[in-house]
Amino acid sequence: MAGFTGRELIASRCAKFFKDGDFVNLGIGVPAMCVNYLPEGVELWLESEIGIVGCGPTPSWEDADPDLIDAGGHPASVITGGSVTDHCNSFAYIRGGHIDVAVLGTLQVDQEGNIANWTIPGKLVPGMGGAMDLCAGVRKIIVATDHCEKSGESKILKKCTLPLTGSRCVTDIVTERCYFEVTPEGLVLREIAPGYTVDDILACTEADVIVPDEIGVME
Repeated sequence: MAGFTGRELIASRCAKFFKDGDFVNLGIGVPAMCVNYLPEGVELWLESEIGIVGCGPTPSWEDADPDLIDAGGHPASVITGGSVTDHCNSFAYIRGGHIDVAVLGTLQVDQEGNIANWTIPGKLVPGMGGAMDLCAGVRKIIVATDHCEKSGESKILKKCTLPLTGSRCVTDIVTERCYFEVTPEGLVLREIAPGYTVDDILACTEADVIVPDEIGVME
């Protein structure tokens, strides 16, 4: 995985959380990219809430099956043994507590583990999709996000200001600059991407950050 930067680094780092046998849901955008960076030798099931159990690598548009798409409308594939099911079953997996890990994008996330990823007041959106169900029904919620807005404002906040999707549910935050673990005491800086320093991370993060004695390198 050496040499990844930006959103590829986010997706590859998030994929490192997956363990053998996990049942994993990947959200729209960067989270969906995780399917291309699965740990070698780890066997797991990737679920798309639109009805695929056993998602495989993302095919090109030329090789895509028009009947198989991910939650974002992009081409998808199904691994051997995978299946396509209806929305009722798909959400039963989520609401029934059967999903081990979910990777979600976000508009904002804060030091208490709150996430706001479905609407900006005043803007037309189709709805929150399955995000609220995932936040309520999944044990491990990993946020995969750019560290800052295009304006340069931090997306990692002391307190979310947008309508919440889930309250105190986020366990980990991965950006192109670092990885935070969300703990009862606050955000702990666990890893930093190559090219960044602790001071860089503190300068671009609105949230309070706990800096341990030992910090790993994201790769």
